[in-house]
Amino acid sequence: MSGRFGLRFWLAAAGLALLTYGGGAAAQAWPERPVTIIVPSAPGDGSDIAARLIGEKLRAALGQPFVIENRLGAGGVVGSAAAAKAAPDGYTFIMGNAGSHGINAAIYASIPYDVLVDFTPVSLVYRAPNIFIASPSLPVKSMAELVAYAKANPGKLSYASGGSGSSAHMNSEYLKVLTGIQATHVPYRGASPALNDIVSGQIEFMAVNLPPAIGLVRAGKVTPLAVTTLKRAPALPDVPTVDESGFKGYETVAWFGLLGPKGVPPAIVQRLHAEIARACADAEVQQKLAVLGGETVCNTPAEFGAFLDADIARWKDVAAKGGIRIQQQ
Repeated sequence: MSGRFGLRFWLAAAGLALLTYGGGAAAQAWPERPVTIIVPSAPGDGSDIAARLIGEKLRAALGQPFVIENRLGAGGVVGSAAAAKAAPDGYTFIMGNAGSHGINAAIYASIPYDVLVDFTPVSLVYRAPNIFIASPSLPVKSMAELVAYAKANPGKLSYASGGSGSSAHMNSEYLKVLTGIQATHVPYRGASPALNDIVSGQIEFMAVNLPPAIGLVRAGKVTPLAVTTLKRAPALPDVPTVDESGFKGYETVAWFGLLGPKGVPPAIVQRLHAEIARACADAEVQQKLAVLGGETVCNTPAEFGAFLDADIARWKDVAAKGGIRIQQQ
Protein backbone atom coordinates (compact mmCIF):
# COMPACT_ATOMS: atom_id res chain seq x y z
CA MET A 1 0.00 0.00 0.00
CA SER A 2 1.52 3.36 -0.98
CA GLY A 3 0.81 7.00 -1.79
CA ARG A 4 -1.72 9.26 -0.17
CA PHE A 5 -4.27 6.42 0.25
CA GLY A 6 -1.71 4.47 2.25
CA LEU A 7 -0.94 7.49 4.42
CA ARG A 8 -4.63 8.16 5.00
CA PHE A 9 -5.18 4.50 5.93
CA TRP A 10 -2.29 4.58 8.40
CA LEU A 11 -3.54 7.80 10.02
CA ALA A 12 -7.08 6.40 10.32
CA ALA A 13 -5.76 3.21 11.87
CA ALA A 14 -3.63 5.19 14.31
CA GLY A 15 -6.61 7.35 15.26
CA LEU A 16 -8.75 4.26 15.85
CA ALA A 17 -6.04 2.80 18.04
CA LEU A 18 -5.93 5.98 20.11
CA LEU A 19 -9.70 5.94 20.51
CA THR A 20 -9.62 2.27 21.45
CA TYR A 21 -6.70 2.36 23.84
CA GLY A 22 -6.59 6.00 24.93
CA GLY A 23 -8.63 5.35 28.08
CA GLY A 24 -6.27 2.59 29.14
CA ALA A 25 -3.22 4.75 28.45
CA ALA A 26 -4.71 7.59 30.48
CA ALA A 27 -5.39 5.22 33.34
CA GLN A 28 -1.84 3.89 33.22
CA ALA A 29 -0.52 7.47 33.43
CA TRP A 30 -2.90 8.36 36.26
CA PRO A 31 -2.27 10.05 38.63
CA GLU A 32 -0.08 12.74 37.09
CA ARG A 33 -0.85 15.34 39.78
CA PRO A 34 -2.20 15.43 43.35
CA VAL A 35 -5.55 13.77 44.03
CA THR A 36 -8.09 15.33 46.40
CA ILE A 37 -10.10 13.26 48.87
CA ILE A 38 -13.01 15.29 50.21
CA VAL A 39 -13.97 14.49 53.79
CA PRO A 40 -17.57 15.61 54.48
CA SER A 41 -16.94 15.85 58.23
CA ALA A 42 -14.58 17.39 60.76
CA PRO A 43 -10.95 16.44 61.38
CA GLY A 44 -10.78 13.49 63.75
CA ASP A 45 -14.09 11.97 62.62
CA GLY A 46 -14.23 8.48 61.13
CA SER A 47 -14.14 9.64 57.51
CA ASP A 48 -11.14 11.83 58.25
CA ILE A 49 -9.27 8.98 59.94
CA ALA A 50 -10.02 6.64 57.04
CA ALA A 51 -9.02 9.19 54.40
CA ARG A 52 -5.71 10.00 56.04
CA LEU A 53 -4.72 6.38 56.66
CA ILE A 54 -5.62 5.20 53.17
CA GLY A 55 -4.44 8.40 51.51
CA GLU A 56 -0.92 7.92 52.86
CA LYS A 57 -0.80 4.36 51.50
CA LEU A 58 -2.09 5.53 48.12
CA ARG A 59 0.55 8.27 48.00
CA ALA A 60 3.29 5.72 48.60
CA ALA A 61 1.89 3.33 46.00
CA LEU A 62 0.96 5.80 43.26
CA GLY A 63 3.60 8.49 43.68
CA GLN A 64 1.30 11.51 44.06
CA PRO A 65 -0.07 13.26 47.16
CA PHE A 66 -3.63 12.44 48.19
CA VAL A 67 -4.75 15.75 49.69
CA ILE A 68 -7.41 15.64 52.41
CA GLU A 69 -9.98 18.43 52.17
CA ASN A 70 -12.47 18.71 55.04
CA ARG A 71 -15.72 20.25 53.79
CA LEU A 72 -18.26 20.36 56.61
CA GLY A 73 -21.90 21.26 56.60
CA ALA A 74 -25.47 19.90 56.66
CA GLY A 75 -24.50 16.47 57.93
CA GLY A 76 -22.25 15.77 54.96
CA VAL A 77 -24.39 17.35 52.24
CA VAL A 78 -21.93 20.20 51.53
CA GLY A 79 -18.93 17.94 50.95
CA SER A 80 -20.97 15.36 49.06
CA ALA A 81 -22.43 17.97 46.72
CA ALA A 82 -18.93 19.26 45.94
CA ALA A 83 -17.74 15.74 45.16
CA ALA A 84 -20.76 14.99 42.96
CA LYS A 85 -20.12 18.13 40.90
CA ALA A 86 -16.37 17.54 40.49
CA ALA A 87 -14.89 16.58 37.13
CA PRO A 88 -14.89 12.76 36.76
CA ASP A 89 -11.21 12.70 35.81
CA GLY A 90 -9.88 10.66 38.72
CA TYR A 91 -8.57 13.64 40.68
CA THR A 92 -11.43 14.16 43.13
CA PHE A 93 -12.95 11.52 45.41
CA ILE A 94 -14.87 11.53 48.67
CA MET A 95 -14.57 9.39 51.77
CA GLY A 96 -18.28 8.88 52.25
CA ASN A 97 -19.88 7.46 55.36
CA ALA A 98 -23.14 6.10 56.73
CA GLY A 99 -24.40 9.65 57.23
CA SER A 100 -23.32 11.37 54.03
CA HIS A 101 -24.11 8.49 51.67
CA GLY A 102 -26.70 6.44 53.54
CA ILE A 103 -28.81 8.44 55.93
CA ASN A 104 -28.95 11.71 53.98
CA ALA A 105 -30.67 10.04 51.04
CA ALA A 106 -33.33 8.79 53.46
CA ILE A 107 -34.10 11.89 55.52
CA TYR A 108 -33.52 15.04 53.46
CA ALA A 109 -36.52 16.38 51.59
CA SER A 110 -34.16 17.61 48.88
CA ILE A 111 -30.42 17.33 48.34
CA PRO A 112 -28.49 18.47 45.26
CA TYR A 113 -27.41 14.99 44.20
CA ASP A 114 -28.57 11.39 44.03
CA VAL A 115 -26.28 9.04 45.96
CA LEU A 116 -27.11 6.08 43.74
CA VAL A 117 -26.79 8.00 40.45
CA ASP A 118 -24.24 10.79 40.86
CA PHE A 119 -21.35 8.82 42.38
CA THR A 120 -18.97 6.09 41.26
CA PRO A 121 -18.43 3.58 44.10
CA VAL A 122 -14.82 2.42 44.49
CA SER A 123 -14.68 0.45 47.74
CA LEU A 124 -15.60 0.32 51.38
CA VAL A 125 -12.53 0.99 53.50
CA TYR A 126 -13.42 0.26 57.11
CA ARG A 127 -16.27 -0.09 59.54
CA ALA A 128 -16.66 0.32 63.28
CA PRO A 129 -19.41 0.26 65.89
CA ASN A 130 -21.05 3.40 67.05
CA ILE A 131 -21.13 3.82 70.82
CA PHE A 132 -23.59 5.50 73.14
CA ILE A 133 -21.82 7.54 75.78
CA ALA A 134 -23.05 9.75 78.62
CA SER A 135 -21.63 12.70 80.47
CA PRO A 136 -20.02 11.71 83.79
CA SER A 137 -22.39 14.17 85.43
CA LEU A 138 -25.42 12.12 84.37
CA PRO A 139 -26.31 9.52 87.04
CA VAL A 140 -26.46 6.52 84.68
CA LYS A 141 -24.03 3.68 84.03
CA SER A 142 -25.88 1.62 81.42
CA MET A 143 -28.24 1.93 78.47
CA ALA A 144 -31.11 0.58 80.58
CA GLU A 145 -30.44 3.25 83.21
CA LEU A 146 -30.34 5.96 80.53
CA VAL A 147 -33.71 4.91 79.16
CA ALA A 148 -35.20 4.68 82.66
CA TYR A 149 -33.84 8.12 83.56
CA ALA A 150 -35.21 9.62 80.34
CA LYS A 151 -38.66 8.18 81.03
CA ALA A 152 -38.59 9.48 84.59
CA ASN A 153 -37.53 12.92 83.34
CA PRO A 154 -39.44 13.40 80.07
CA GLY A 155 -38.09 16.16 77.87
CA LYS A 156 -35.22 17.06 80.20
CA LEU A 157 -32.41 15.26 78.37
CA SER A 158 -30.45 16.56 75.42
CA TYR A 159 -28.35 14.51 73.05
CA ALA A 160 -25.56 15.70 70.79
CA SER A 161 -24.59 14.81 67.25
CA GLY A 162 -22.06 15.87 64.65
CA GLY A 163 -24.86 17.50 62.65
CA SER A 164 -28.47 17.07 61.61
CA GLY A 165 -28.75 13.96 59.49
CA SER A 166 -25.46 12.52 60.70
CA SER A 167 -25.22 8.91 61.76
CA ALA A 168 -24.93 10.11 65.38
CA HIS A 169 -28.24 11.95 65.02
CA MET A 170 -30.02 8.98 63.48
CA ASN A 171 -28.63 6.47 65.96
CA SER A 172 -30.24 8.42 68.78
CA GLU A 173 -33.46 8.87 66.82
CA TYR A 174 -33.51 5.13 66.22
CA LEU A 175 -33.20 4.64 70.01
CA LYS A 176 -36.09 7.04 70.60
CA VAL A 177 -38.27 5.12 68.13
CA LEU A 178 -37.40 1.81 69.78
CA THR A 179 -37.82 2.90 73.41
CA GLY A 180 -40.29 5.80 73.30
CA ILE A 181 -38.02 8.17 75.24
CA GLN A 182 -37.92 11.92 74.71
CA ALA A 183 -34.68 13.88 74.22
CA THR A 184 -33.79 17.12 72.49
CA HIS A 185 -31.34 17.00 69.59
CA VAL A 186 -28.43 19.47 69.71
CA PRO A 187 -26.46 19.34 66.43
CA TYR A 188 -22.78 20.38 66.28
CA ARG A 189 -20.35 20.91 63.43
CA GLY A 190 -18.56 17.61 63.84
CA ALA A 191 -18.01 15.09 66.60
CA SER A 192 -15.11 16.83 68.36
CA PRO A 193 -17.01 19.87 69.70
CA ALA A 194 -19.93 17.62 70.64
CA LEU A 195 -17.63 15.34 72.61
CA ASN A 196 -16.15 18.34 74.40
CA ASP A 197 -19.60 19.30 75.66
CA ILE A 198 -20.35 15.72 76.71
CA VAL A 199 -17.18 15.73 78.81
CA SER A 200 -18.03 19.10 80.37
CA GLY A 201 -21.60 18.05 81.13
CA GLN A 202 -23.36 20.59 78.92
CA ILE A 203 -25.01 17.75 76.99
CA GLU A 204 -26.19 14.52 78.61
CA PHE A 205 -25.54 11.80 76.02
CA MET A 206 -24.82 10.99 72.39
CA ALA A 207 -24.12 8.22 69.92
CA VAL A 208 -20.82 8.62 68.11
CA ASN A 209 -18.44 6.67 65.91
CA LEU A 210 -16.17 4.62 68.15
CA PRO A 211 -12.79 5.85 66.77
CA PRO A 212 -13.05 9.50 67.93
CA ALA A 213 -14.60 8.50 71.27
CA ILE A 214 -12.51 5.53 72.34
CA GLY A 215 -9.73 7.62 73.89
CA LEU A 216 -12.21 9.46 76.10
CA VAL A 217 -13.79 6.16 77.12
CA ARG A 218 -10.45 4.65 78.10
CA ALA A 219 -9.49 7.81 80.00
CA GLY A 220 -12.74 7.71 82.00
CA LYS A 221 -13.85 11.11 80.74
CA VAL A 222 -17.19 9.80 79.44
CA THR A 223 -19.42 6.93 80.52
CA PRO A 224 -19.70 4.13 77.93
CA LEU A 225 -23.24 2.76 77.77
CA ALA A 226 -23.41 0.38 74.80
CA VAL A 227 -22.09 -0.25 71.31
CA THR A 228 -24.53 -0.41 68.43
CA THR A 229 -23.41 -3.59 66.66
CA LEU A 230 -24.82 -7.02 67.54
CA LYS A 231 -21.38 -8.16 68.67
CA ARG A 232 -19.25 -6.40 71.26
CA ALA A 233 -16.32 -4.34 70.02
CA PRO A 234 -13.01 -6.18 70.54
CA ALA A 235 -11.40 -2.86 71.51
CA LEU A 236 -13.92 -2.44 74.38
CA PRO A 237 -14.93 -5.98 75.33
CA ASP A 238 -16.54 -4.93 78.63
CA VAL A 239 -19.03 -2.59 76.97
CA PRO A 240 -22.28 -4.41 76.11
CA THR A 241 -24.32 -3.99 72.94
CA VAL A 242 -27.61 -2.10 72.81
CA ASP A 243 -29.28 -5.36 71.84
CA GLU A 244 -28.03 -7.27 74.87
CA SER A 245 -28.85 -4.27 77.10
CA GLY A 246 -32.52 -5.15 76.66
CA PHE A 247 -33.40 -3.37 73.42
CA LYS A 248 -33.64 -6.23 70.98
CA GLY A 249 -33.15 -5.64 67.30
CA TYR A 250 -31.14 -2.44 67.64
CA GLU A 251 -28.16 -2.54 65.28
CA THR A 252 -26.21 0.10 63.36
CA VAL A 253 -22.66 0.26 62.05
CA ALA A 254 -20.44 3.17 61.09
CA TRP A 255 -18.94 2.60 57.65
CA PHE A 256 -16.54 4.58 55.50
CA GLY A 257 -15.88 4.15 51.79
CA LEU A 258 -14.35 5.89 48.80
CA LEU A 259 -16.46 7.18 45.92
CA GLY A 260 -15.85 9.41 42.93
CA PRO A 261 -18.22 11.57 40.91
CA LYS A 262 -20.30 9.85 38.24
CA GLY A 263 -18.28 8.89 35.18
CA VAL A 264 -14.79 8.19 36.54
CA PRO A 265 -13.09 5.97 33.91
CA PRO A 266 -13.43 2.28 34.84
CA ALA A 267 -9.70 1.70 34.40
CA ILE A 268 -8.93 4.34 37.04
CA VAL A 269 -11.58 2.89 39.37
CA GLN A 270 -10.06 -0.58 38.97
CA ARG A 271 -6.53 0.63 39.62
CA LEU A 272 -7.58 2.65 42.66
CA HIS A 273 -9.62 -0.27 44.00
CA ALA A 274 -6.62 -2.58 43.68
CA GLU A 275 -4.46 -0.19 45.70
CA ILE A 276 -7.17 0.24 48.35
CA ALA A 277 -7.37 -3.55 48.68
CA ARG A 278 -3.61 -3.66 49.27
CA ALA A 279 -3.88 -0.85 51.82
CA CYS A 280 -6.72 -2.61 53.67
CA ALA A 281 -4.58 -5.75 53.85
CA ASP A 282 -1.63 -3.79 55.25
CA ALA A 283 -0.82 -4.87 58.82
CA GLU A 284 -0.04 -1.31 59.92
CA VAL A 285 -3.41 0.00 58.72
CA GLN A 286 -5.26 -2.91 60.32
CA GLN A 287 -3.46 -2.41 63.63
CA LYS A 288 -4.15 1.33 63.75
CA LEU A 289 -7.84 0.80 63.05
CA ALA A 290 -8.08 -2.06 65.55
CA VAL A 291 -6.77 0.24 68.29
CA LEU A 292 -9.57 2.65 67.37
CA GLY A 293 -12.18 -0.10 67.42
CA GLY A 294 -12.55 -0.50 63.66
CA GLU A 295 -11.72 -3.10 61.05
CA THR A 296 -10.73 -2.81 57.41
CA VAL A 297 -13.15 -4.04 54.78
CA CYS A 298 -12.71 -3.95 51.03
CA ASN A 299 -15.37 -4.92 48.50
CA THR A 300 -15.76 -4.49 44.76
CA PRO A 301 -17.31 -1.35 43.26
CA ALA A 302 -20.42 -3.37 42.35
CA GLU A 303 -20.69 -4.79 45.86
CA PHE A 304 -20.25 -1.32 47.34
CA GLY A 305 -23.07 -0.03 45.10
CA ALA A 306 -25.40 -2.81 46.29
CA PHE A 307 -24.39 -2.07 49.89
CA LEU A 308 -25.33 1.60 49.45
CA ASP A 309 -28.72 0.66 48.04
CA ALA A 310 -29.50 -1.59 51.01
CA ASP A 311 -28.24 0.93 53.59
CA ILE A 312 -30.39 3.74 52.18
CA ALA A 313 -33.45 1.46 52.19
CA ARG A 314 -32.88 0.57 55.86
CA TRP A 315 -32.56 4.21 56.95
CA LYS A 316 -35.64 5.17 54.95
CA ASP A 317 -37.56 2.65 57.04
CA VAL A 318 -36.21 4.14 60.30
CA ALA A 319 -36.96 7.68 59.11
CA ALA A 320 -40.52 6.73 58.15
CA LYS A 321 -41.20 5.11 61.53
CA GLY A 322 -39.72 8.09 63.37
CA GLY A 323 -41.37 10.72 61.19
CA ILE A 324 -37.95 12.21 60.43
CA ARG A 325 -37.71 14.58 57.48
CA ILE A 326 -35.19 17.42 57.22
CA GLN A 327 -35.22 20.40 54.92
CA GLN A 328 -31.86 21.11 53.27
CA GLN A 329 -29.84 23.55 55.34
